[in-house]
Amino acid sequence: MAALAATALSIALLTGACSTSSVKAASVKPDKDRHQAPEFALKDADGKVVHLSDYKGKVVLLDFWATWCGPCKIEIPWFMELQRTDKDKGLEVLGVAMDDEGWETVKPFLADLGVNYRVVMGNDQTAQLYGGVDALPTTFLIDRTGKIAAVHVGLASKKDIVDGVEQLLQAPKGGGIVADPGVIIRAK
Repeated sequence: MAALAATALSIALLTGACSTSSVKAASVKPDKDRHQAPEFALKDADGKVVHLSDYKGKVVLLDFWATWCGPCKIEIPWFMELQRTDKDKGLEVLGVAMDDEGWETVKPFLADLGVNYRVVMGNDQTAQLYGGVDALPTTFLIDRTGKIAAVHVGLASKKDIVDGVEQLLQAPKGGGIVADPGVIIRAK
């Protein structure tokens, strides 16, 4: 009986930290309701410093995750597929690993999965910049101007993520309003 209670407690602790039950998916916000994504400087697996501003002009899927997080393991192949199919359209997937053990744990995990996008090592300070990442995975969709267009907390549906990415990729490169294709504007 004690073993069963310990197992139940372990499961409760894991699901509390790695959320599947309280999924909060957001649709893409209108441009006027978006806020600038916080800048960061984090190192990738090669020790190179990566800044979010390096991706200005791109749609960025910014994923906070960890190797021990079950729902993260479900989403990562989706993100690999998006990186493969939409990179040429202007998408960049960027993973932020939140493992306490650091690259020692993360590098073999990435190699085993064959992750095809850049991953940086996150920290509590970075999580706080993004409003306190309280559950993993937490995924931010950032538009081409560097503004947060949507946030998915917990395991979101693949459709929600793909739809959000597609909306952002189809938006004009400068953001803002799409002109009516039926209107012809002539210069004087």
